[in-house]
Amino acid sequence: MESNKNIKPSDSELLILQVLWQQGPRTVKEVNEQLSKDKSTGYTTTLKLMQIMHEKGLVTRTTEGAKGRSHIYHAAVKEAQVSRHLLNSFVERVFQGSVSKLVMRALGNTKTSKEEIEQIRTLLDKIEKDNPS
Repeated sequence: MESNKNIKPSDSELLILQVLWQQGPRTVKEVNEQLSKDKSTGYTTTLKLMQIMHEKGLVTRTTEGAKGRSHIYHAAVKEAQVSRHLLNSFVERVFQGSVSKLVMRALGNTKTSKEEIEQIRTLLDKIEKDNPS
């Protein structure tokens, strides 16, 4: 992909990427079977989405099998790269770029365990240590 700004998978494309990230390179049939475990998804729909994803640079494909008829699709973007981009975009749109507003909302909306609070405290200590004022 040319730039991180071009990483804009749709919800359906993100589901396909998650299959590829978790299970590695797969055929359309294998991806479709995995997606259909949660929600009935037509093979041609999965095929079309993966073709579009190939054009967008989200996946690459190799050809194998008899007469080169089987395409094996590989994620062309890393999970961390996509999640970072989607999170940054979300924070910009919903919280006007304020990470503290996001964190306060997340912590205020759910019950946070002592273990989670300790993990958050450790992360904050590390961030503070790495970014002294």
